[in-house]
Amino acid sequence: MTDEKKVQQSELQQENVRYIAISPEALIPQNSDDEIDLRELWNAIWSGKWVIIGVTALFAIASVFYALSLPNIYKSEALLAPASSEQQGGLGALAGQFGGLASLAGVNLGGGKANKTDMAIEILKSREFISRFIQEHHILHDLMAAKDWDLNSNTVIYNEESYSPEYGKWLTPAEPSMQQATKALKKLLNIEQNNETGMVNISVEHYSPYVAKQWVDWLIKGININMKMRDKKEANESIAYLQSQIKKTTIFEHKTLLYQLIEEQTKTLMFAEVRDEYVFKTIDPALVPELKFKPKRVLKVALGTFLGGILSLILIFIFHARRA
Repeated sequence: MTDEKKVQQSELQQENVRYIAISPEALIPQNSDDEIDLRELWNAIWSGKWVIIGVTALFAIASVFYALSLPNIYKSEALLAPASSEQQGGLGALAGQFGGLASLAGVNLGGGKANKTDMAIEILKSREFISRFIQEHHILHDLMAAKDWDLNSNTVIYNEESYSPEYGKWLTPAEPSMQQATKALKKLLNIEQNNETGMVNISVEHYSPYVAKQWVDWLIKGININMKMRDKKEANESIAYLQSQIKKTTIFEHKTLLYQLIEEQTKTLMFAEVRDEYVFKTIDPALVPELKFKPKRVLKVALGTFLGGILSLILIFIFHARRA
């Protein structure tokens, strides 16, 4: 064996001996430096306790002032029931008896009962209805310029930088557009329907409880009138069309069907004339609320204090990490 090979073999044996000499514990990485020392964290918190107390107290005081500065908002609501629609039931019966014959006559009776409640709810939420509602009742200033309510005088307090209640004029910025007003009212208006009972709850939020109650009443009256006018117009147009069809046909069965359809449309006109609560009947009317709906001042103070405590802890940990 040459000298060079002997040297290489000797070095290889030394490496094997060194590898065998390493203990199993030495092969496991030691993370003692990375472990969280709870005692050290507690010492850091204790040493910075006055910072924590000061920051938390500052946030608590600020949250109290902020919560007290928020105006009360009141919520007025009404519970409604869908009005019965006997005229729809009559048309449904005709559809079952004479559906095929009506198709031959070119008249569509419809396959099922129309849901006026769902339609009325969607109209209430529509931009067209809300925009017309704002304009008809002249509530733009109460909607867009109100900022509080005076209990003693029962008057709405306006933001005089944008609206002058004395002169009834908009200042700067200019008068809000109807799109802005519609969007604002949609945020204050809430309409919910119980799928099991069919009952509908309409509510409005405002700084003034009297304004909130008045708007709910106007909305209910407005949607009843709207649906009544729609059905009256449709019934009159249907009667005129059916009468024209009677003059054109000589088949007795067709004429009988058309006369029955005219009778049902006449019932629709009668219901529209005699019913004030045409599509919704008021079960529980809107009241002037005595208690505020929001803000939840205690909750806001609690959240502010909690955030102050969390922020103070973060500051203490950052300062401790830099010192270390």
